[in-house]
Amino acid sequence: MFVARPVVKRTARAILLAPGEEQGPEDLIVIKRTKPGREPYWITPGGGVEPDVDRTVTDALHREVHEELGAEITDVVPAFVDTVSDPEETPGGVKIQHFFVCRLVSMNPALRHGPEVDDPCGRYEITRLPFTPEGVTSVDVVPPALQTYLAANIEGVRALLAPDLR
Repeated sequence: MFVARPVVKRTARAILLAPGEEQGPEDLIVIKRTKPGREPYWITPGGGVEPDVDRTVTDALHREVHEELGAEITDVVPAFVDTVSDPEETPGGVKIQHFFVCRLVSMNPALRHGPEVDDPCGRYEITRLPFTPEGVTSVDVVPPALQTYLAANIEGVRALLAPDLR
């Protein structure tokens, strides 16, 4: 018998595509996280849905992308959901991560704000990866399920932004 676990946290994260700088038509914008005593890893921009602030999950996405990158996005389309156990928050609870593919409209890192900038735990570096299987697997993108999904679905993720789907 299936027993639903309580959802203790929801996040909104961007699979953010931007015009490529060097190696191809598009880059994936990620954040290189370096924490003391831990190997670096790369995450997609985004963060927690704040019920008192965000009307919707996509509102949270726009807010978080602006906080972390100083960026504006468009063409926001649901692409992937990852459910992970979160025993630290609530034993038996889960965290739901909503990933949206979207396009970069503009980015000005000087506009970054929020806890990641004001009181960082380690370093947050905006990084571009070629949006290819090789680019996505060239670093430790987390969560691993997202890295696997992206590496196997480059064309499918791009297709989610096709004009006939909107």
